[in-house]
Amino acid sequence: MRIYIGFDDTDNSTTDRGTGKLARWFEQELPEGCRMEGVVRQQLLVDDRIPYTSHNSSACVMVDAADPSLKGLIVDLAVEHLERHSLEGSDPGLCVTSEGEAGLDRLMEFGRACATRITTQKEALDAASGVHLSGHGGTNDGIIGAAAAVGLTASGWSGRFIEYGGLRKFPDPISVSELERYRIVVVSGDRDARVPAPEDLVHTKGWLRPRLWGGRAVLLVTPKEDGGWESVGNKRNGRKK
Repeated sequence: MRIYIGFDDTDNSTTDRGTGKLARWFEQELPEGCRMEGVVRQQLLVDDRIPYTSHNSSACVMVDAADPSLKGLIVDLAVEHLERHSLEGSDPGLCVTSEGEAGLDRLMEFGRACATRITTQKEALDAASGVHLSGHGGTNDGIIGAAAAVGLTASGWSGRFIEYGGLRKFPDPISVSELERYRIVVVSGDRDARVPAPEDLVHTKGWLRPRLWGGRAVLLVTPKEDGGWESVGNKRNGRKK
């Protein structure tokens, strides 16, 4: 069973780490019988009327649990993790649900709303009716981004992976076949849409971040003059996600 764990607003403006790193750390807290599938960063609306630390992004951890009864334990562990690592001045929020759970459609709709307009805590609580949604400090505004992270990730068509199969340790360049071995689909984004061959090399520029498309990790690439490929996107200056 897949479990979605959304985190948001856990940092402050003076730290060198963001919510994405806190989410990735949660892998170390998972109980036996659980495996982290990946962590997805979700971009929410950037607007001067919305208080956020740097980029107004939230993160969702996808966990494969062998036993559905483990969800309650995961909630408890996520609460402890959030309260232990959230920084002073933050407004942390947590959302936890699983695939097939009633009300997931409402969270998906809410997530899309958070990417396009200003939303409220009440809207988040209404959308998360029947699933775990909790605030853990400050204004508790983090419940908005946490719920949005779960909804957008569960939709399968939004966000980029900031952890997936140990991608931060992959060599540069890396072959298409090796990426596919880690269940990362390599897709050409050039005009002619030439299909990347298994032996082709992908130059990642030291920053490999597949997109979540169709419920899968998809790496968009463009052709290089030497016959290889280059992944789309670059590392942005600032804190690590």
